[in-house]
Amino acid sequence: MRIAIAADELVGVARVLGAELERRGHTVSEHGALNAAERPDWAWAAAAAAQDVLAGRADQAIVACWTGTGAAIAANKLSGIRAALCTDAQTTSGARKWNDANVLALSLRTTSEPLLAEILDAWFSTAPSDDPDDRDNIAHLTQLEAG
Repeated sequence: MRIAIAADELVGVARVLGAELERRGHTVSEHGALNAAERPDWAWAAAAAAQDVLAGRADQAIVACWTGTGAAIAANKLSGIRAALCTDAQTTSGARKWNDANVLALSLRTTSEPLLAEILDAWFSTAPSDDPDDRDNIAHLTQLEAG
């Protein structure tokens, strides 16, 4: 799978995220502080990774900042992006299953390497729900984006 990643600083799991994804067999494109040619600030970095998803250059994205909140907010400003700030495997599974999240947001402050592994395991092993009510909710999000 092609994964766009972004971080606003090179701390915590930002230093190992790309290598961990490649170890899992994914192709990684880097943004923000992970790419010397780009602006590292969270709003720009997260938006660049989310834009890769919308443009078809990436299948999914993972964005990170100190709390994860700003990165999630920035990514969610792009129509068609459903970014979820996930702090544990259970929340991550729910974000994929019920919300069909296509961008994972992480906190560089609270996500340890062992927790990152658990979150990524849940992210990549959980498929979006086929339940009609769940699909209706995702369709309603699309309607809300259209105004």
